[in-house]
Amino acid sequence: MARVVVGHALMQYTGVRDSFERLFIAEYARVVAVADRILGDVHEAEDVAQEVFTDYHHRHPADAPYAAAWLYRAAVHTALNSIRGKRRRLQRETLHERDSGRLSLDIEPAQDPQHALLKEELRDEVRAALCRIPPKSASVLALRYSGMSYLEIAEVLGVRVNQVGTLLRRAEAAFRKEVDREPSR
Repeated sequence: MARVVVGHALMQYTGVRDSFERLFIAEYARVVAVADRILGDVHEAEDVAQEVFTDYHHRHPADAPYAAAWLYRAAVHTALNSIRGKRRRLQRETLHERDSGRLSLDIEPAQDPQHALLKEELRDEVRAALCRIPPKSASVLALRYSGMSYLEIAEVLGVRVNQVGTLLRRAEAAFRKEVDREPSR
């Protein structure tokens, strides 16, 4: 791609854009994977990644040493916020439909409806439990089960590597407690 350079400002802009492109190319797949692990929907995870990268681009330099850690942490928080928002919206819509007397069920057909229903209920239960535990615990679980190493999790959360195992055990205990607390539907 040919670039016409007119003045120092354009050269600086081009360098910033190139830095951001490199960051985007290097981290996009991982940011989507982290969000997808929480959301269970790759398209929604891509939306989260787009929002996270846009926020980062507007607020931080592309070549900052904390870039990857910030992006992963923001992906976790944005995905959890998305789940919380959906839950609140669903509650409002269900209440509205119930009040107006037109509660409907939109169920997609599946090859094994019972299996699909149980699987979806389990996913919903996991997401609900993640939203009820402290954000740091939800973050450490999402990051670890997205395939990140202890070192990478430590960088994202801003803690020492030897603390990650303890944080993970506490997060798993809090998660189990929330899942056990969750009444069956």
